[in-house]
Amino acid sequence: MEDDVPQPADTRAARPKPNEGPREIVPPQRGSLIDVIFDAGGAPAAVRKAPTGHQDRAQAARDLRLSGHFEPVGLTGPYRLHLSVRQTWLVFDIRDRDDEPLHTHALSLSPFRSLIKDYCMIVDSYEEAMAEGASARVQAIDMGRRGLHNEGAELMMERLRDKIEVDFETARRLFTILCVLYPNRPSNAA
Repeated sequence: MEDDVPQPADTRAARPKPNEGPREIVPPQRGSLIDVIFDAGGAPAAVRKAPTGHQDRAQAARDLRLSGHFEPVGLTGPYRLHLSVRQTWLVFDIRDRDDEPLHTHALSLSPFRSLIKDYCMIVDSYEEAMAEGASARVQAIDMGRRGLHNEGAELMMERLRDKIEVDFETARRLFTILCVLYPNRPSNAA
């Protein structure tokens, strides 16, 4: 009579995409992201060669799904966000839960260029200091990194104002992703 015993449901998560960790199941809410997808098709070798670039991107995407506030003006969520860098633009391809396009917003990268350059150089210095075990240097560099990260978040909020409502932490995560995707960063050369 084993056939009469109910079998437990398969609770395994859907298979993650290559180079992506398991996805957390988040109950959809207004202003929430249920998925963040990166399209590297428009950016030549945009992802940093060091493993931390992928880790930063994956962590930022995970945080956006779990706690980000992302509310495009005039749209109702939850949303799937496809992010890409196309020439000199950060493209927000906003879709509904069924992955049907809702709106595309292109954000000029020009105002971010110097911040991205400075931030990437500081991150590289931070990684070198970590590898050397120079804790005092790591702390000093980390303070500068956080300051630039905050500036990037404030600029992101300002540039998205009246188009996409984001809170400060969401803007910080978007800036992190932008720095990893940005094709002309010093770490992407070579």
